[in-house]
Amino acid sequence: MKNSLTLLLLAILIGCCATHVRSSDSDHSFKEGESVPLYANKVGPFHNPSETYRYFDLPFCSGGDVKEKKEALGEVLNGDRLVSAPYKLEFRKEKESEVACTTKLTKKDVAKFREAVKKDYYFQMYYDDLPIWGFIGKVDKYGKADPSEYRYFLYKHIHFEILYNKDRVIEISATMDPQSLVDLTEDKEVAADFTYTVKWRETEIPFEKRMDKYSKSSSLPHHLEIHWFSIINSCVTVLLLTGFLATILMRVLKNDFMKYAQDEEAADDQEETGWKYIHGDVFRFPKYKSLFAAALGSGTQLFTLTVFIFMLALVGVFYPYNRGALFTALVVIYALTSGIAGYVATSFYCQLEGTNWVRNLLLTGCLFCGPLFFTFCFLNTVAIAYNATAALPFGTIVVIVLIWTLVTSPLLVLGGIAGKNSKAEFQAPCRTTKYPREIPPLPWYRSTIPQMAMAGFLPFSAIYIELYYIFASVWGHRIYTIYSILFIVFIILLIVTAFITVALTYFQLAAEDHEWWWRSFLCGGSTGLFIYAYCLYYYYARSDMSGFMQTSFFFGYMACICYGFFLMLGMVGFRAALLFVRHIYRSIKCE
Repeated sequence: MKNSLTLLLLAILIGCCATHVRSSDSDHSFKEGESVPLYANKVGPFHNPSETYRYFDLPFCSGGDVKEKKEALGEVLNGDRLVSAPYKLEFRKEKESEVACTTKLTKKDVAKFREAVKKDYYFQMYYDDLPIWGFIGKVDKYGKADPSEYRYFLYKHIHFEILYNKDRVIEISATMDPQSLVDLTEDKEVAADFTYTVKWRETEIPFEKRMDKYSKSSSLPHHLEIHWFSIINSCVTVLLLTGFLATILMRVLKNDFMKYAQDEEAADDQEETGWKYIHGDVFRFPKYKSLFAAALGSGTQLFTLTVFIFMLALVGVFYPYNRGALFTALVVIYALTSGIAGYVATSFYCQLEGTNWVRNLLLTGCLFCGPLFFTFCFLNTVAIAYNATAALPFGTIVVIVLIWTLVTSPLLVLGGIAGKNSKAEFQAPCRTTKYPREIPPLPWYRSTIPQMAMAGFLPFSAIYIELYYIFASVWGHRIYTIYSILFIVFIILLIVTAFITVALTYFQLAAEDHEWWWRSFLCGGSTGLFIYAYCLYYYYARSDMSGFMQTSFFFGYMACICYGFFLMLGMVGFRAALLFVRHIYRSIKCE
């Protein structure tokens, strides 16, 4: 089994490195006058990053035949739809007010452009794999109090400035000419000449460092200061609170061990109290053991997926604008790690003396994928209704279904068979009695929901500052590249989740409540609920997102991500609690 797991991990790394290698299909070197590929990607409202449309969904003139670029799976999942742009930017060939194309805008076209300008539409292009952005127009509000008096204009001239080093393109910027405009205020036909200027300048920046411009934007001193303040704040909070809890817990446990040792020496018939009193019930298997084992298996798979994504991020695979690399890695690694979910779930289910391992395996396969699939179906339908680029083409859906059918499912089954045949036994330090003890009445704050609230708050407080930057990157236009800091925050999150779950499990057992299995999982995973609550705050207080499509995409996919966090951190919480419970009951003599 160890050899097969090693081979699986090697396959994952090779597969993901392959996605990194295919970031370019040429060597990016050009001769003077040679055509350099310029692709128009998408347009959309600036404040709604998920609501993007094909470039020519707006009535821009094409200047000839429009050719679509073949795209990888990750690029399609990212919503990229690259087509040839009307502008011709040959290598080191300067142009002055060159006409790209001429068109006559109908009343309908004018109305469409005006609506786009109202919503702050931007465009995105790629020139030799370097990103270019710009707004398509502007609104003149100067001196006008009434919105009905606003004037709307479309930019029709782009000024491209390109830096080169020998035979390579290093940097490109596009600025719109504020004097060259088409008036869109009134519904009337209007002629428009779309023109452009190209200027070339030499630079000493080497080709290997041409992407540093984008990654440095998130490493500016004031940003780094906030990130380090976030980490130091988290570390101090965590160290103080965990140190405080550890001191209390160690002192209480030491007193417990001394007390129980004295009790054994003094009198065997003395009535036991506290956590030792329930030694005959503490290892009684939980209700819904198949669901519990499936949740552990799915949580372990998602934890492995997260670790591999961090490994790839730290070695530089996810550099800015490596189109679709993250989505490709997520799909490939999730598919290849499904064997881990099958193995963990089935082996633990068999340890819990479960008999229907096939049903357990099916439950494991559907526990995370099921909600994700239904969310995707709904959101893809919304994207199709909006005719947005987020709507996946039929061919891409077929590819994902094939990956799930031919890779994910077989590996899940193989992992399940290996788990069933592992014949591992659940090693409980204490014998379980035939009949469970009655749990004494407990105060309201010791029930599940208040305990989950207490358990989730501390880990969430350790990560909430970093969450803003992640949200601004995923649901905005900010670039996030400080993966080392994010990895440290992730480690802090795991440590705090494990520790707070152990502390709450101890207090639960001390109150003679032996149903700790599900409680430890729910308490560990409760941070996911806090992150979803933060989504509400971010949407209404920190972002300008609007519209049904953007809202449904934000809350739909964030629900899936938070559910994934719930499963992953729930698994971490339970594993930590299980280690702790085994340790304390192994340290005392149980009759």
